[in-house]
Amino acid sequence: MTSPSQAADGAGGLTLDPEGGSSEPSQEQAPELVGRSPRQLAWMRFRRDKIGVLCAFVVLAYLLIAIFAPLIVKLYGENAYSLYGQDDGLLNGFGLPIKPNGGIDGTHWFGIEPGLGRDVFAVLIYGIRTSLAIALCVTVLSVVLGVVVGLVQGYIGGKTDYFVGRFSDLMMSFPQQLFFIAFTPVVVAIFVKPSDSEPTYLRFTALVLVQFALGWMALGRLVRAQVLSLREREYIEAARLSGASSSRIIRRELLPNLWTTILVQSTLLLPVNVTAEAGLSFLGVGMQTPTPDWGLMFQDAVQYYQSDITYMFFPGIAMVIFVVAFNLLGDSVRDALDPKTIR
Repeated sequence: MTSPSQAADGAGGLTLDPEGGSSEPSQEQAPELVGRSPRQLAWMRFRRDKIGVLCAFVVLAYLLIAIFAPLIVKLYGENAYSLYGQDDGLLNGFGLPIKPNGGIDGTHWFGIEPGLGRDVFAVLIYGIRTSLAIALCVTVLSVVLGVVVGLVQGYIGGKTDYFVGRFSDLMMSFPQQLFFIAFTPVVVAIFVKPSDSEPTYLRFTALVLVQFALGWMALGRLVRAQVLSLREREYIEAARLSGASSSRIIRRELLPNLWTTILVQSTLLLPVNVTAEAGLSFLGVGMQTPTPDWGLMFQDAVQYYQSDITYMFFPGIAMVIFVVAFNLLGDSVRDALDPKTIR
């Protein structure tokens, strides 16, 4: 038989406590489901990639060093243009540091430069700024033009796609390194007479323009291929039928689906431009002395590698760390934005 308390429980949903009172049954609330946007999911995947996070900090450190180079050198106490080896007598008659290990001491942390005698640490800090500034300008211009050309080719199609594609093929047929070496002095000579002194900004501009001229085609073709695939999707057709303009379709429908490709390719393009700029300076057609530059440091280090091998270590290690970190960062960003990718 059912006791009176059990009957009351079943009838009214009340429970009797030991003191004779009644209480409502506790209702467990289900946890609220919170949706995450694709951006939040990508950020979560990226944070789980320890190598990617470490490389992001390394790249950020390089960017901060480039931005605050004057402040860092001022706090360091030495200058990137002062000839310490000659003024302070730190070089011997052959232009080599008198002190061992390239003249490394408490005043000059990385030693002094053979020949001119500048402080290596200060030159390296300013060299990071020069190389990154040129590479960043080339990358931004290449990405902007490549995206615009790829969108025009893929969305309009027809004769526009054909003629622009043939022009891209023509530009890609030029050997890049040979083109850079041959045309950089030509661009400079157009604006400066042989008897006049060459301003630094002109050489900077010439390097940016020459590298940019052959740096946008690969991204343009990649964007074109993506747009050709996206423009046949149902939501693009629905946007057309609803009366949306071409500019609106490109801004609201196509570009949001291209940001992953654009971002990944940008992170992979920047270190390529850094090494290309350093290579041009090493070959003598890039930045000119006394402008601090990684390529010029390599050029000087090759001349003195038998007698002062230390001088080659610092720009070499700095460039290797930067290029490896940026390439690994690009891989991590690609994996975070595209979870289907398997490395």
